[in-house]
Amino acid sequence: VQLQAYGGGLVQAGDSLRLSCATAGRTFNVMGWFRQAHGKDREFVAAITWNGVNTYYGDSVKGRFAISRDNAKNTVYLQMNSLKPEDTAVYYCAARKPSTTVVHFTARGYDYWGQGTLVTVSS
Repeated sequence: VQLQAYGGGLVQAGDSLRLSCATAGRTFNVMGWFRQAHGKDREFVAAITWNGVNTYYGDSVKGRFAISRDNAKNTVYLQMNSLKPEDTAVYYCAARKPSTTVVHFTARGYDYWGQGTLVTVSS
């Protein structure tokens, strides 16, 4: 299963950026975004259920980031607003097994991963 994350780049503090994750034609009930800064563990950012109604966020991004999905396009998005230098990281999209409907908040709960896209926020 291939997940393709893209949309990263270099932005300034306060800017916005939208990441996308294409799921190669497959629909997963639960999808998430994680990030990993240099020298740190992979951190939960956001997750979303199939219908898009139920969304979950890590404390550090609540109120600034928004996860959404377009099942017709097999794509999940992460809208990132009011970016801060501490948001700098490689961002990964991930999916749980198609049969799973329960959201998980750690990386070990996800079965499929994209290659990551780098987001750099300058001060």
